[in-house]
Amino acid sequence: VPEIASRAHVERILPVLRHALADAGCTLADIDAVAVGHRPGLIGALIVVVAAAKALAFALERPVIGVDHVHAHLYAGLLDRDPAAEPPDDLFPALGLVVSGGHTALYRCDTALDVARIGSTIDDAVGEAYDKAAMMLGLPHPGGPRIDRLAQQGNPRAHDFPVSRLDPDSLDFSFSGLKTAVLYTIRGRPARIDGRTTFARDHQDLGEEEKADVAASFQRAAARAVTLKMRRALDTMPDTRAILVGGGVSANSAIRSAIVELGKQRRLEVRLPRMDLCMDNAAMLAGLAHLRFTRGDVDDLSLAASPMSAIT
Repeated sequence: VPEIASRAHVERILPVLRHALADAGCTLADIDAVAVGHRPGLIGALIVVVAAAKALAFALERPVIGVDHVHAHLYAGLLDRDPAAEPPDDLFPALGLVVSGGHTALYRCDTALDVARIGSTIDDAVGEAYDKAAMMLGLPHPGGPRIDRLAQQGNPRAHDFPVSRLDPDSLDFSFSGLKTAVLYTIRGRPARIDGRTTFARDHQDLGEEEKADVAASFQRAAARAVTLKMRRALDTMPDTRAILVGGGVSANSAIRSAIVELGKQRRLEVRLPRMDLCMDNAAMLAGLAHLRFTRGDVDDLSLAASPMSAIT
């Protein structure tokens, strides 16, 4: 709920700042610049954090650096070595992939800073599809990790769920058909009875083995959908040297394995984030901001929050 999120940010922003400084073992005097994720997202919450970051930068007489958090996800896989080191030139150009609850998109990355979107989902993000499939199976939120665990016990070929192909040349994703196929597998096809849409059954009618098979088959289809578009993108980018991946769904075992295998087939280095850097985190924001800071690329106090990503 946007209003609740905004109020929660107001309540927590200063305690979080104090906690972060304590964890890092430093004081405000040690800060060289203030980085803030200012887009995309819920505008009310972003306004709170941007105002706090600008106030801190003004008080400390330090520059403020606004970071697109989707861009930062692409940078997360570059933090596994020396976070202060510049990304090696031999990784670029790279194919970037962000997979999360709100985003599923492909990017051409000519450098760590020069990024352009080349494909995105036309309906649900893959993480949203995971959450909805989990809900259909009666699994609690967040659904992604729970489907991943359940899938380890199932047969990934028990159900041949569809992979959306769209136009042969399209680099866009679609997961609505996959969701519908999972729904019909679990609950049967809907019928109209007395003017109401009803289903023949629900997840409670499935045994644990059947649920595991659905989860495993769903994961296989989701991973195939992601890597299918990645293959097409690589076909259009023969100069690609590496694959950069980020976002919460990059923690999923099936998707990680499929991307690693794709990298082997194409002889490309694959940079996946550490598991603790897959979800939204401040480290990836700071890493990307540090790269900009070292190049003198900073913002001023006119920095504004935006609900939209700047990467187009």
